[in-house]
Amino acid sequence: MSLGPINITRKTGKERFYSSSREVDIQLLDFWQWSTSDVLSNSTRGRLAEFIVATALGVANKVRDEWDSYDLTTKDGIKVEIKTSAYLQSWHQDKLSSISFDIKPTIGWDGSTNRFEGERKRQSDVYVFCMLHHKDKKTVDPLDLDQWTFYISPTVVLDQNLGDQKRITLGRLLKLEPIECGYWGIKESLIDSLK
Repeated sequence: MSLGPINITRKTGKERFYSSSREVDIQLLDFWQWSTSDVLSNSTRGRLAEFIVATALGVANKVRDEWDSYDLTTKDGIKVEIKTSAYLQSWHQDKLSSISFDIKPTIGWDGSTNRFEGERKRQSDVYVFCMLHHKDKKTVDPLDLDQWTFYISPTVVLDQNLGDQKRITLGRLLKLEPIECGYWGIKESLIDSLK
């Protein structure tokens, strides 16, 4: 038997839970508020960073694909991987977190065919490293785009300099001379990084 992928439609948040036996007063928005209000947590911050970059690149009108081999595709077909790190976490800290990013090569998976590719590699054309640089817990707000710094590097630079390395610190990343920008410079910087 072959079951193709489900076509996921973009939700509004007003969709209602339902039951044939009783009226249910719960909207999808209620679930979103319950599950992802902590935008500083590692997993939610990662998805938030993907959304921020998607808006900067003008591709946030699609639905995020949880299982794609890379995070975004630009309108020009550039494959983009988003990684995030932050000094502050939502839990108790005795000191600021160290900044590092996951860059491990992976085996790509195609959701439309349910098949893995054979080669372990970095799947994208370019990486956007999103650093929530703010250091004051009283005023940290991941929705404040001015609290983020973005570093953009072609994947080939990582491959040539880091091989199969799994993580990169901020210091090591800066030695690779990525393009540094704020939110408003992401699109132009991404294009410039591939020239």
